[in-house]
Amino acid sequence: MIVAVTGAGGLVGTHLVQALAAVEGVSVRRLVRHVAVLPSEVAWDPRTGADPADLVGTDAVVHLAGASIMGRWTAAKRDAILRSRVDGTRSLCASLAAMDDPPSVLISASASGYYGDRGDETLTEDSAPGEGFLADVCQQWEAATRPAEDADIRVVHLRTGVVLDPRGGALAKMLPFFRAGLGGRLGDGRQFMPWITNHDLSRVVRHVVDGDLSGPVNAAARSDTNQDLTRALGTVLQRPTLFPVPALAARLAFGRLADALLLSSQNLVPARLRADGFRFDHGGLDTALRAVLGVAVAPAKA
Repeated sequence: MIVAVTGAGGLVGTHLVQALAAVEGVSVRRLVRHVAVLPSEVAWDPRTGADPADLVGTDAVVHLAGASIMGRWTAAKRDAILRSRVDGTRSLCASLAAMDDPPSVLISASASGYYGDRGDETLTEDSAPGEGFLADVCQQWEAATRPAEDADIRVVHLRTGVVLDPRGGALAKMLPFFRAGLGGRLGDGRQFMPWITNHDLSRVVRHVVDGDLSGPVNAAARSDTNQDLTRALGTVLQRPTLFPVPALAARLAFGRLADALLLSSQNLVPARLRADGFRFDHGGLDTALRAVLGVAVAPAKA
């Protein structure tokens, strides 16, 4: 099986490429934005797509590319977040649709932001979209796969939660404070955060490639409140968590990003994965954090 991956150099893509390459009988093609140098590379431009001839033989495509949402959301930043996802997805799908023998499946990244800020409402794949910038981006992002769907390619939208990985993303930004004993909840701490480890996310991708799911799939092991995450991280690191960050301070530091990402709440349930028989290796916060941080479980007292 040949699997092509965009965004292969990112936090998720790097882990996924390594995981796929370790599977017997699977080879990976990395879609790169420079001139292809290695036999495993395929050049593509998010504005114009890729040459269909360079993708001949591809069985599955995993599309992860998109500008980072971290940083202050200036008008230019917001435009880059939207355009990199919508234009890049549309051009890639047009390239796949133009192939004489297109891949059987396209797994296209989306995000839990699709649902907006929903408090403690239980959110399955059948839940309605939310409101706000990220919700609008996700809806347009998913709609941009239409050329692939029209070409009878099975399309899956992975609505991914926060990826717990100390090498990047939210956890990497939290760790220095928590390790120094300066960690604490954000706002009132009651907001739900859907999460998944990179290990399990790669397993989800393999499960979807090998199965027959299509449409939206909530890619989150579970959702816990920010207060739960704060406690669990403090316990695993054996550090106090006595320094809460008020909502106003988060807004002053991060601008619109604070309300859209740090203080918003999505209580995601991976309903379709569960119904399809998938089981997460890291199904609880303590297990997940210890696995990604390399912290062993403390031996039981005699």
